[in-house]
Amino acid sequence: YGLRGLDVRHPGFAAALAADPAQAAARADKADVPLLSWTAASWSAAIAQAKDDPGLIADLPKVEAMIDRAVALDEAWDDGALHAFLISYEMARGGAGDAAERSRHHFERALALSAGRLAAPYVSYAEAVPLRRQQAAEFRRLLEQALAIDADAYPPARLANLVAQRRARWLLGRMDELFLNP
Repeated sequence: YGLRGLDVRHPGFAAALAADPAQAAARADKADVPLLSWTAASWSAAIAQAKDDPGLIADLPKVEAMIDRAVALDEAWDDGALHAFLISYEMARGGAGDAAERSRHHFERALALSAGRLAAPYVSYAEAVPLRRQQAAEFRRLLEQALAIDADAYPPARLANLVAQRRARWLLGRMDELFLNP
């Protein structure tokens, strides 16, 4: 549906994305950020669930072109949701540089753009970096910060905060399974 929406706004977008993802994404403008974001997020989730499907894995450059374009157009969209998505994505993305540092950058931007009102960036970063590095104390600290957010203080994100906090509690309850030395 996201590609259909982008095709309506930019005829031939899906075909252009298949041929040259970066050039196709460059056609998008700020009004396309929601479609770019939701399409990239759902597509990357499908790829993550189908790691044995090389055809789907080959679509990663399309996902990256769309999310990178969305960030370039409006990094602050939806309280920094693009950066929140990239916290986890950077750890799987190829490319030059330290993936954990790129993830950290997106974590910091997500916190800044959301004014610290969202629990999800804390949970995403805790799972993306400290868990992989087996840094139990940092993992716990981040999840406790997520739990310290008052879900009722920012009504537009109440449900998202409650869901992220539920995940934080679940992760904290499984530290002995997740860490060699919790």
